[in-house]
Amino acid sequence: MAHTVAEVTLRSVRKVYPNGYVAIADASFGVRDGELLVLVGPSGCGKSTLLRLIAGLEEASAGSIFIGERDVTHVEARDRDIAMVFQSYALYPHMTVERNLGFGLKLRGHDDADIAQRVKQAAQTLELTQFMDRLPRQLSGGQRQRVALGRALVRHPQVFLLDEPLSNLDAKLRASTRAEIARLHRSLGTTMIYVTHDQVEAMTLGQRIVVLDRGVIQQIDEPMKIYERPVNLFVAGFLGNPAMNLLRGRLRQQSAAVLEGEGAQLSVPTLQAPAGQEIVAGIRPEDLHVVDGAAAAGGLAATVELLESVGSEAFIHATSGGWKLIARSSPYNLPAVGARITLHPAPDRLHFFDAQTGKRLEQ
Repeated sequence: MAHTVAEVTLRSVRKVYPNGYVAIADASFGVRDGELLVLVGPSGCGKSTLLRLIAGLEEASAGSIFIGERDVTHVEARDRDIAMVFQSYALYPHMTVERNLGFGLKLRGHDDADIAQRVKQAAQTLELTQFMDRLPRQLSGGQRQRVALGRALVRHPQVFLLDEPLSNLDAKLRASTRAEIARLHRSLGTTMIYVTHDQVEAMTLGQRIVVLDRGVIQQIDEPMKIYERPVNLFVAGFLGNPAMNLLRGRLRQQSAAVLEGEGAQLSVPTLQAPAGQEIVAGIRPEDLHVVDGAAAAGGLAATVELLESVGSEAFIHATSGGWKLIARSSPYNLPAVGARITLHPAPDRLHFFDAQTGKRLEQ
């Protein structure tokens, strides 16, 4: 089968509903040929709407959508050469796995030999060969999801669209099926656009991530680049588990800049900003280190409120004045609840944001 270039390009795409609700404000981005791009954001941010616009299941209010060189903005969904996998598997309960895989091709008028060949290939790729005679009710959730993927796969589409495909699975199955999708993408090299609200899925699967909030694209980049340089407070607080510590206060100029919050202060020598400005300092839990003894220079004197040990690591919840902090730590030799500790932020790992606009401040 000859490979057709399947870049997807959105140019100023808007979706406004009749009641005036703006679901997608102004989406412009490109998905590279063969890329796995993830759309991520909280519930109601517009990520599924964006996917449905690309699929042709909803009509864009403005802007253009291209697949390869072809403008598909007003092309029917069935003629866009895309295949979609939803969170509900939508399998035919009375049909075997084999018939479920081939039924869409039969409807499209493919001959029996072609259907058999494509179904066999998809079943081998997804390790479904031994389940071909089973009905959906005889399969586990993960197996059913693989059948749903296979049904899309047999069509040899230019673009795969996956809408929260793992959200009905339990945690263990989600992890293994996530690995399955990553493997599938590597072996097929097909363009995939994947929607999830799960940041772990986004970080592990996406070659690039599009972060959305209230219909507006916040940032597009490789996962670790977004994690290490979030462009604003929303992205900083959204990506990362536990979330980034965000410390709000005003700058005071001494020999070096100091951020003063509610009964706490943090030395911020790397920041160039006017005294009196209200800013938010961000520090990831893994960049906040516990130091024994009294407050060391540049550290935060804090009180331990709660300890969460999860086996391989622990999270220390503490307060410093009005600031709430979480530090990621080794699970051994933890301080006691109620203990006074000093938390040291790695100075080169601090992030700064304007408290009013939420935008990142350059250091």
